[in-house]
Amino acid sequence: MKIADFSRIIKVVSLLGLLFSCVFIPPLLLSVFYNDGDQLVFSSMFVSSVVLTSLVWFLFRHNQGALRKKDAFLIAVLFWMVSSMIAAMPFHLVLQVSLTDALFEAVSGMTTTGATVLSGLDAMPRSLLFYRQELQWFGGMGLLVLAIAVIPQLGVGGMSIYKAEAPGPLKDEKLTPKVRHTAAIFWKLYLGVTVLCALAYWLVGMPVFDAIAHSLSTVSTGGFSTHDASLNYFNSIAIENVAVFFMLVGAINFSIHFVALKKQSLRYYWQNDEVRVFILVIAVSVLLIMLSLDYEHFYHAGDALQNAWFTVVSVITSTGFVTADFSKWPLFLPVLLIMIGFIGGCGGSTAGGLKVMRVYILARLVFREMRYLLHPKAILSVRLSGQSAIPESTLQSVFSFLFLYVTAFVVLLLMMLADGVDVVSAFSAIATCMNNMGPALGSVAQSFAGLDDFAKMVSILAMLMGRLEVVPFLILFVPEYWR
Repeated sequence: MKIADFSRIIKVVSLLGLLFSCVFIPPLLLSVFYNDGDQLVFSSMFVSSVVLTSLVWFLFRHNQGALRKKDAFLIAVLFWMVSSMIAAMPFHLVLQVSLTDALFEAVSGMTTTGATVLSGLDAMPRSLLFYRQELQWFGGMGLLVLAIAVIPQLGVGGMSIYKAEAPGPLKDEKLTPKVRHTAAIFWKLYLGVTVLCALAYWLVGMPVFDAIAHSLSTVSTGGFSTHDASLNYFNSIAIENVAVFFMLVGAINFSIHFVALKKQSLRYYWQNDEVRVFILVIAVSVLLIMLSLDYEHFYHAGDALQNAWFTVVSVITSTGFVTADFSKWPLFLPVLLIMIGFIGGCGGSTAGGLKVMRVYILARLVFREMRYLLHPKAILSVRLSGQSAIPESTLQSVFSFLFLYVTAFVVLLLMMLADGVDVVSAFSAIATCMNNMGPALGSVAQSFAGLDDFAKMVSILAMLMGRLEVVPFLILFVPEYWR
């Protein structure tokens, strides 16, 4: 890779960093409003971030070359790593936690994982609590997607950047001819749904601050809360059901939301294969878990249904809100829920996991191979309802992604085990981090604070790889990339 290529990439990353500096403004204003003493931290972070990113941009401003497809991978990785380190500083400065813990909390927020190393949330300054929720909201739809929508300079090569961060197997789908307009539509929808979520929380009894803060982590399917007890703090079924509804909204492809809103019809949801499979998996899982809890007399029938309903949605959408410690549930249920987390939400949503569409396509591929055994000479294609055959290139990319995902998972798991973490904790920690899910089992069921720094860094890497869907990280290790 030539020096000119690096300078072009650094220029774009500095622009993105300048945009990221804006995340310090809302908590700064809240700190002034509540007079909690953290004004200096957020103001200094804002000023230093703006000055440094502006200086870097100024030094490389003359490079006007167009972005190439391969540049997008390095831009995505560099931006997420740099922004995570910047985002970690308020936790370090305000709470006086170690840099590793601060970085873990920042990455968990930005990747919408929801795992934490912090406790005592109820006593923390509201400005920092809001900042923590805000990181999840910006990370949910994707900071690079936001950047494409608001920075004209990213119009050239913007599609490559969009594909490097956007989740799901069908990364070429656009609502408009220009990717910048598509990104803007997604963020407008995202903002509108967040406002509706905050209003709904407030109407069912949640205080204004908590309603706004929790709407940020609900629609982003992040799962951070302003209280140690999470949504259990409010002891309200109405609040839980509002959370379930908006977790589902956040985990469904925003393209479907746009079409349904434009056509003013809900039938477009049911006509979509991915949404139908998503709802079917949730329904079957809720029924199985409810019957198991009732059979074991773990809850009364009504409580079994509510806890099963809430927990399944929270897990499969990778949100991670908790109203019950499912790690203590009987039989196979804790492992089942971790497995459900691997499926995740829909592509083009804020949810993590493999994505329903990939799992559905893999299932269809397996069925096709079985048919080939019966009819070796048949010409069989994989189709979605009402659409033409899925291109073989897309099918191949799904297989490749699964191989890379499993390989990364195994390597990270072995690293965790080599550090002395027990098998259950290590497996569930990597699973919950790569799927950006939050809850885990074993020693990390409640918090990751008990892990040493090496295990936390492995978890941080897993969260970042899961958010960027593995490929942008691993492709940087291919020698041909750098030629």
